[in-house]
Amino acid sequence: MKIRMPKIPMKWGWIFATLIVVIVGGFTWQHWFPATKAWVDRTAVSFRGGGESHEGEAAGEADPHAGHDHAAHAGHDEATSLELSKQAIRNIGLSDETIRPIKLETFRRSITVPAVVVERPGRSRVQVATPMTGVITHVHAVQGEAVEPGSLLFQIRLTHEDLVNAQTDFVRTLGELDVENREIARLEQVTRSGAVAGKVLLERQYSRDKLNANLGAQREALRLHGLSDDQVNQIERERTLLRELQIFTPSIDSHGEAELRLTQRFVQASFVQQDKPKHTDSQHTGPLILQDLSVHKGQSVNAGETLCILTDYDELFIEGLAFEQDIRQLRGASQNGWKVDAIIEQPGSESRVIEGLEIAYLANQVDATSRTLNFYVRLPNEVAKDRRNDGNRYVEWRYVPGQRMQLRVPVEEMPEQIVVPVEAVASEGAEAFVFQQNGSHFDRVPVHVKYRDQYSAVIDNDGSLFPGDVIAMRGAHQMQMALKNKSGGGVDPHAGHNH
Repeated sequence: MKIRMPKIPMKWGWIFATLIVVIVGGFTWQHWFPATKAWVDRTAVSFRGGGESHEGEAAGEADPHAGHDHAAHAGHDEATSLELSKQAIRNIGLSDETIRPIKLETFRRSITVPAVVVERPGRSRVQVATPMTGVITHVHAVQGEAVEPGSLLFQIRLTHEDLVNAQTDFVRTLGELDVENREIARLEQVTRSGAVAGKVLLERQYSRDKLNANLGAQREALRLHGLSDDQVNQIERERTLLRELQIFTPSIDSHGEAELRLTQRFVQASFVQQDKPKHTDSQHTGPLILQDLSVHKGQSVNAGETLCILTDYDELFIEGLAFEQDIRQLRGASQNGWKVDAIIEQPGSESRVIEGLEIAYLANQVDATSRTLNFYVRLPNEVAKDRRNDGNRYVEWRYVPGQRMQLRVPVEEMPEQIVVPVEAVASEGAEAFVFQQNGSHFDRVPVHVKYRDQYSAVIDNDGSLFPGDVIAMRGAHQMQMALKNKSGGGVDPHAGHNH
């Protein structure tokens, strides 16, 4: 027996199919809608151009040049169209990067303020000092050299009286404690036999406790002088004094006892270099520059005296100077988290722009003399040159303190705008033009410039241009001048005749 399925009416089938299409289209509109919109815009542009050509055909009945071949100039108005040679295109700096389609993007109106690169207080400069008095026996680094954290810088023969006395007292107390322990061990045996009273043993035990208390205090005194627990244990184990201080390159991100090391005997520099301490917890990986070397071999130094100054330029600050009328806008940009651009003026070439920098903080007071508010922008640095000479490493950073810049700070956000470089717009009186690529020609298109600053221009999206239209992003002024020269024509053949 066959079971017959009920037939679905045709109209319900169409409704069901249409519903599926609508649902699928709703979920995938982000993939097909932009392409469809661009196709509609291009179609509108082509119809607009076609309409103009049809109007020209209607008026062409009286054209004295009717019947001539205009195929080569179809779609071009000679008064507003320009054909450039390859050499001319290169002369005005046009290329695949500067001839590109326009698109809608978010434009941030900005202000430009003067700025200078500065060090980060407390981070960019490290002062290395000796904690003890002594005589420098070896200097392992030279001024200007790049050194890594943990590398040996100086060796100092100690003449620090307090440290010598503290070590001597510690070793003496250790010897007295050994004697006391042996005497207590002897008395414990004779006391059990009854030959000596237990009071004598008790007094010796009290004396040992006093020595242990003194020993603990002397340990703390040695730690205050800069010795580590391992070094104190070494003195206790070997009963010899430490005579030489080794100073290593400190780490920027951490501070440990390995920056100083005391040894019992003088060693060769090559051996110490192989046995240098390692800073495994350091986050900083860039080299430090020995900026200022203040001592030399054989010099006597006192405790706390500066030996050298190291600089870390792995990250710097750009100090901007905002005027009083810009403070409110500057604070708004900082609150919104907008990125800042730094502009470096380079003589003989174009300006270089560092984009996407972060505002670190704003000062809380206005300078009484300049009436400006200082604010600081983070500037990640990079090594421009790294070379070795005579076994020493020298590093040159790309950005250095004192370098002059300009900061472009966004103060207003304008979404869905046509933004082009200012070199893409040519002005003549009240008119403004851009040049749209049309085959091998560039057609001049009048536009309305809503906003213009030193670097960018915002064009009104009023139908004169559409997203996807390819225009020249620079050289508009040169093309405008070439177009004017072309429209000037040759010498008038009727010049001088009276008609």
